[in-house]
Amino acid sequence: MFDTSSPAELRATEYGYLDENKHIYLDHTGAALPARRQLRAHADRITANAFGNPHSENPTSAASEALVRSARHAVLRFLNADPREYAVVFTPNATGAIRLVGEAYPFTGLSRLLLTADNHNSVNGLREYARSRGADTNYVPLDEPELRISDDALDRALTAAGGDNSGLFAFPAQSNFSGVQHPLAWIERAQAHGYEVLLDAAAFAPANRLDLSVIRPDFTAISWYKVFGYPTGIGSLVARRAALNRLRRPWFSGGTIQVASAGGRWHRMADDETAFEDGTLDFLSIPDVEVGLDWIRSIGIDTVHDHVTGLARSLLDGLRALRHANGEPMARLYGPLGSDMRGATISLNLFDPRGQVIDERAVSRDSTARGISLRTGCFCNPGAGEAAFAIDPSALGGVTLTVTGTVDDYLVGLGLPSGGAVRVSLGLSSNQADVDSFLEFVTDTYRDRTPRTDGLEPRLHC
Repeated sequence: MFDTSSPAELRATEYGYLDENKHIYLDHTGAALPARRQLRAHADRITANAFGNPHSENPTSAASEALVRSARHAVLRFLNADPREYAVVFTPNATGAIRLVGEAYPFTGLSRLLLTADNHNSVNGLREYARSRGADTNYVPLDEPELRISDDALDRALTAAGGDNSGLFAFPAQSNFSGVQHPLAWIERAQAHGYEVLLDAAAFAPANRLDLSVIRPDFTAISWYKVFGYPTGIGSLVARRAALNRLRRPWFSGGTIQVASAGGRWHRMADDETAFEDGTLDFLSIPDVEVGLDWIRSIGIDTVHDHVTGLARSLLDGLRALRHANGEPMARLYGPLGSDMRGATISLNLFDPRGQVIDERAVSRDSTARGISLRTGCFCNPGAGEAAFAIDPSALGGVTLTVTGTVDDYLVGLGLPSGGAVRVSLGLSSNQADVDSFLEFVTDTYRDRTPRTDGLEPRLHC
């Protein structure tokens, strides 16, 4: 267990490289930042001993396997998940965890995939697995202006198929677009209607307590670099063992089987979570997951939550107060304006004195020049973007991106003035000075001004 101090003291020590290099980091939904001691712990471990492929049987292999096993237990402890009920599958990221479920889920022509309109594309992509096996995909729409989903809309979707609702329901605990936190009570409600539930916890886990002894989703997807910054390239599928046993993988590989025959053309899968871990695990980095979890535990996830919630409230209030000299607002916020049931992910567009949207590419250019790291676009969440920008659903079916067309052509066809929004997101290493610096940047750069848009690169995605 680490001996830690307040978030302010940690900023000066563990995250001191931000101020030392004059970084203003506002992309925590993209990735958290690592503490210096996490990196030292990695270096100390790999320089003090030898570790080998855990698929072998020798001393270095045993050393690696022991650390991987310990990391699995650490994940379960962090999520308060009973190891008799839950298994941990290590994946490259939350996307990899979601893919494992999609490719192996037993969709049929009689089953359904139910998604919320607010989902990352990694979850939206599940519909291709469902479609290939004849299953229907349905979306639960978002309500404006807060981009939430009403209980009535969810209930209608859950009961739309009458008595036979077997299938999969997938939603994010927290939106990576708007910061909306969707009710975790939906899990039990969907299960009561016959659905298994996939919870995307990638944006939620970094600053919120996730207790799987209480909410008990069938599948939970997490990217650990979003929680504590290092290691990158490691996520987890945390699955109820009963649900994991119902999955049927469409292939096998090294590490996933007990035995296979080339001549006989048969194989037998491993009978535990390793059946879902293709090839050799990143055995030098997985132990750093336990280091990161110990780091967060030493600070306290509730302390992290209170810290980022306070900063988000300050940023929301500051953005709402921004005005041009003529009284026109400088920013439009998407999602909740308060801090209730929302995270520290804030999406917005900036406006010039005439009330025209400032191209998000110009904001990216100008913020980069000020040493600010933020995100622009639709953040791989088209459903939330379509709702935020109030795009007529009928237009979405009639305007497509052709082989020869560009993203800009597509946006013109939809009648959109820009290609997305600006996303500012806060985390453990953030402080009030970061918030103040962003508000100062917006005021200095755009108040009573219309920025130039010449020379902007064509959009490659939205």
